[in-house]
Amino acid sequence: MDQLPVTKLNKVRVAKRASYDEATIHAILDEGLVAHVAFVQEGQPIVLPMVYGRIKDQIYIHGAKATRLLKQLKQGIPACLNVTLVDGLVLGRSAFHHSMNFRSVNIHGTARLVDDEQEKYDALVAITDHLAPGRWDECRDMTQKEANATTVIAVTIEQAAAKARTGMPIDDEEDYVLDHWAGIVPISTAFGPAINDCRLKDGIPVAESIKKLTNRSA
Repeated sequence: MDQLPVTKLNKVRVAKRASYDEATIHAILDEGLVAHVAFVQEGQPIVLPMVYGRIKDQIYIHGAKATRLLKQLKQGIPACLNVTLVDGLVLGRSAFHHSMNFRSVNIHGTARLVDDEQEKYDALVAITDHLAPGRWDECRDMTQKEANATTVIAVTIEQAAAKARTGMPIDDEEDYVLDHWAGIVPISTAFGPAINDCRLKDGIPVAESIKKLTNRSA
């Protein structure tokens, strides 16, 4: 089991909730859908939500060349990415002990512009298939114009940590006898039934990748 080194940058304060195991980190990344990407522009912190894909220890994001996030990151600056999965509301007998059950990953790395054509292609496939596995092959081929208009950024997982909370609320011992409800409200991400585009040609069935998503939720 490969462990990432623990440093001042990625050390989690509550050790029992921390994991530096690469498999755990990758599993959370693969289940998540949105990465919040943080960077500094002209001395000001900025955080933006992005879709992403992963290939081994590389996280890829993409967008239009004019996007300020990508224009900054392609200069090779440090970046931090967070992916969080919320599994439940944790409701204690006091508001002080309310919390959430969650799984999250913080990643630190140096951004770089992906200019190799094959890596760029593979990254775009990974980002697309991260949303719906197999979706890339169901789409028409990307045009050169589209490829030229798209910037892809890679962030190597240089330092990272997973953090998770599970279980019931932890109340003060004297509060357990009180007549206040406490417990967990589970939360899960589910995909609803697919809705056809209003301009979809008649007779075209829902794509197999989308069927797999909706069947998984069912």
